[in-house]
Amino acid sequence: MWQVIDGLKIAIDGPSGSGKGTIAAMLGQELGLPVLDTGLLYRFVGWRASEQDIDLNEEDAVLGMLKQSVADMTWKAEGIFFKQAGDEKDCTSQIRDENAAASASKVAAMPQVRTALLDVQRHIAKLGCIMDGRDIGTVVLPDAQAKFFLTASQRERARRRWSQLKAKGEDVDLAYVAAELKARDARDTERDCAPLEKAVDAIHIDSTTMQMDDVVERILNVLERRKLINTK
Repeated sequence: MWQVIDGLKIAIDGPSGSGKGTIAAMLGQELGLPVLDTGLLYRFVGWRASEQDIDLNEEDAVLGMLKQSVADMTWKAEGIFFKQAGDEKDCTSQIRDENAAASASKVAAMPQVRTALLDVQRHIAKLGCIMDGRDIGTVVLPDAQAKFFLTASQRERARRRWSQLKAKGEDVDLAYVAAELKARDARDTERDCAPLEKAVDAIHIDSTTMQMDDVVERILNVLERRKLINTK
């Protein structure tokens, strides 16, 4: 069992399919910290915009919808919950499909949308958490005590994403998934606002040939050496 310092914030960044979500979940279980997937926030915004037939190329229209939608949303370690007709419903499964992912990538490139969601993310992180995304170490939690940047080859990341979708029962072509991932990488790295990049003080881990357990072990070793965690 691990004892964690108060308010420990761990930032995990990386491109789609790099394993950051899996690693974050495994670390959360090891350390007893809540795991917050910031990508879900952008998926939620994209999903709500699409539900209301809002043009995802019109930033002002998306921003106009955002305020009320976020007010009716609760972001928990388990996922995103949304209040409709007085009832709070778990919409996490709806916003994890490929359509929501494509919408998320578009709204995530909007500077005003990113600014509006920044305070939401920082407020939730105050008590300590593991947060994964694409700009956590550079923008959202620049004061995080530990930052990690996960990568893997594009081919391996596409294979992982394809396997996940197949496991969900989706009939998808690997070549299509690879093309979508390549396009998403370009949007994430080339956008003007908070592009995907490694924080200068983040530890880079290439997981192409690593087992997820080995990645977690490496991160735990770093945290222990820095005295951010210790055995009880």
